[in-house]
Amino acid sequence: MTDRGFTHLDPLGRARMVDVTPKDPTHRRAIARCKVFMKPETTAMVASNAVTKGDVMAVARVAGIQAAKRTPDLIPLCHQLTIGSVYLNFHLDDDFIEVESQVETVDRTGVEMEALLSCSVAALTIYDMCKSSDRSMTIGEVALWEKTGGRSGIWRREPDTDGSGTSSF
Repeated sequence: MTDRGFTHLDPLGRARMVDVTPKDPTHRRAIARCKVFMKPETTAMVASNAVTKGDVMAVARVAGIQAAKRTPDLIPLCHQLTIGSVYLNFHLDDDFIEVESQVETVDRTGVEMEALLSCSVAALTIYDMCKSSDRSMTIGEVALWEKTGGRSGIWRREPDTDGSGTSSF
């Protein structure tokens, strides 16, 4: 809630899309991360490209890019943005894969939701690609780690502020 009230509700309490047309376009970036927890044997299969469905990281990367571009189709009050770039990176540890998505644009509103959705869909794709080997996988620690641009400027998550430990990136 802002000092003006809820931004996505009209005076009658109905959902509305915020009007960003008066804003000037600025460079905006958001970074989101999550983890896919799995058995060490599954992580080893991904690392050696031995998963029967194919190259897990390549497919997850494309899925994450597609998700960022389709965010307003899935999140009702998100604006259609011109996505300038989407980078997905992966860090493999013994029993998890950390996914990082960085989304950038020059537009009137931020790309936090695009980064979060991109990261989440990449993680779901990893799950889908590996589920025949490991149905015990879980996805967690989905969080925004950084956003820049716009009126509020720069925001960065401090490691360990949420008790999940530090990021691998």
